[in-house]
Amino acid sequence: MGTREVDVLIVGAGISGIGAAYHVKTMCPNRTFAVVEGREQLGGTWDLFRYPGVRSDSDMHTLGYRFKPWTSRKAIADGPSILAYLRETVEEFDLARHITYGVHVSRAEWSSSEGRWTVIARQNGEEVRYSCSYLFMCTGYYRYSKGFEPDIPGLSTFCGTVVHPQFWPKDLDYAGKRVVVIGSGATAMTIVPSIAGTAAHVTMLQRSPTYVVARPDVDSVAEFLRKFLPAKLAYRLVRFKNTTMQQFFYKRMRAYPQQAKERLMGFVREAVGGVVDVDTHFNPTYFPWDQRLCLLPNGDLFEALKAGTASIVTDTIRTVDTRGIELVSGSRIDADIIVTATGLHLVTLGEVEFAKDGELIDFSQTWTYKGMSYSGVPNLATSFGYINASWTLRADLTCEYVCRLLNHMDKVGATVCTPTLREGEESMPQRPWVDGFTPGYMNRVMHLMPKQGDREPWLNPQDYKRDIELFRKSAVDDGVMRFTATVPV
Repeated sequence: MGTREVDVLIVGAGISGIGAAYHVKTMCPNRTFAVVEGREQLGGTWDLFRYPGVRSDSDMHTLGYRFKPWTSRKAIADGPSILAYLRETVEEFDLARHITYGVHVSRAEWSSSEGRWTVIARQNGEEVRYSCSYLFMCTGYYRYSKGFEPDIPGLSTFCGTVVHPQFWPKDLDYAGKRVVVIGSGATAMTIVPSIAGTAAHVTMLQRSPTYVVARPDVDSVAEFLRKFLPAKLAYRLVRFKNTTMQQFFYKRMRAYPQQAKERLMGFVREAVGGVVDVDTHFNPTYFPWDQRLCLLPNGDLFEALKAGTASIVTDTIRTVDTRGIELVSGSRIDADIIVTATGLHLVTLGEVEFAKDGELIDFSQTWTYKGMSYSGVPNLATSFGYINASWTLRADLTCEYVCRLLNHMDKVGATVCTPTLREGEESMPQRPWVDGFTPGYMNRVMHLMPKQGDREPWLNPQDYKRDIELFRKSAVDDGVMRFTATVPV
């Protein structure tokens, strides 16, 4: 099979890749592009995860695309609804003909003499190759083939069923069963209320608590505006409202962490009405937004706790035996099913091996350029969203910038763009790629990520207002992005 040549190759057909395809098609109409996806259908996260209750943990007016209004009534939407929205986006903007499925990318090689990437993949057991002048990685941030599985003593001896949410069995019958969900993140807090009432009882077993906040799953402002305004205008207004509120409350909580902690725990006390020991089960050792807050639509977890169909245990596992879990405190939880909602296995750039002129690229030795590209690495961008707001807000901005960049290259006759350190910047103070965010799933891979500096554009600010300036309004030719013409235009 020959090498397929395109101007822009987008890797991944999830929420980021579909957004990238739309932007390249509409903003760079003279550029050819293709999307390759390792799975057999689009959707990424929203196709992979099939556990009960799977849903967004951000409102869909900000998790949805800027260019396509979310018109469904529920702002906190379930997985199938989000997947339908993505399929509708692909159909509406005629993107399906650009997507090829079952293409597993393993390596990308940059040739300075040719000014192109060669992308090596496998499809149907055979090697396939793509050649592109610009490579846009939209693969997400975790390993699709494997979730994070900590070493839980004795788990292999358990005689019941063990399930990881990333690979939820289609035929799993939990009706009338005793279920233990190990974990305290968004996945655990989604599964527990979703199966409570059908299972005999559900126990959420956490080693340490997480901050939670309950919100209605329907945005009343959006409902009101849609009655009187065109859908696009109503969506734009609600999106502005929600992004503004997200950033306001995030910054307030970071500025006044102790007050934020007390306020959040106060909300929980009001909601559970003395049924749960809040100081034990909802009192994290860290401050709000050191890790992401968990959203409870309509307070569903609280309702399950008050109904007695679910409970929370905060303890450490000593061992798992044939019938259940023994805890360090001396207590035990008998179970028929154990769900290991223990998190994701994060990766850099979709587990793809990168090389430049024959030498492997170690991204941990690079500096991040606007949180999307890498010092010394030409014609490459990565879509990575927010950890403190909706993913798509940043993905949209990244796509806009990439298209501005491509159009500028056409304008000046450049074929190569490379983020390049200015004199003296090699000695910049180093910070982690994501600063001030401490969950285990991030800390486990932070040493593999690029470094963040102390000045623009060597920053990954995770600040929507600042990113608007950085991506949408700042000059493309900023003295850092170096433009050259390696091959004839």
